[in-house]
Amino acid sequence: MVTKVVDLRSDTVTKPSEAMRAAMAAAEVDDDVLGADPTAQRLEAEMARVTGKEAALFVPSGTMGNLVSVLTQCDTRGSEVILGDSSHIHMCENGGISTIGGVHPRTVRNNPDGTMDIDMIVAAIRHHVGAGALHYPTTRLICLENTHGRSGGKCLSVEYIDKVGQVAQSHGLKLHIDGARIFNASVVSSSM
Repeated sequence: MVTKVVDLRSDTVTKPSEAMRAAMAAAEVDDDVLGADPTAQRLEAEMARVTGKEAALFVPSGTMGNLVSVLTQCDTRGSEVILGDSSHIHMCENGGISTIGGVHPRTVRNNPDGTMDIDMIVAAIRHHVGAGALHYPTTRLICLENTHGRSGGKCLSVEYIDKVGQVAQSHGLKLHIDGARIFNASVVSSSM
């Protein structure tokens, strides 16, 4: 019999335990803007290590993380990003990529498992060449969400992500993973 439900839908729904609150209250802090916060530095270093990246950046919300990532990868106003029609970035982040960054969203239908059909992703890619090209944004980025919140928290397979990565690479595009629940996906993937 289940006696306690753990709600992992969102980083804004999950509440910290008393032990987590105590750890936050006792954490050594300083001015992170000046690069002097040892707790933020340790967190960034650990996340870079765990994800195999050269660096990590702490931001206070998943929405801010996605915005920073999209704007970093679409550094030209009028760039276009391909993303799922039920993705969090498209549905729940207040149009920030457009409003703040001038990035145009081009949606592809999400399947019930959170994936987008590879052929539909390829068909949505626009390169700035040919007749009329000046009238359209240039695709620069593909975004995936793992796990996919509006698909019941479905986990995208490593094989699927690799296929989308190959599409991105073959078209000179970048790939961003909205990973608000990436550690949930890691647990599911390791048990597949």
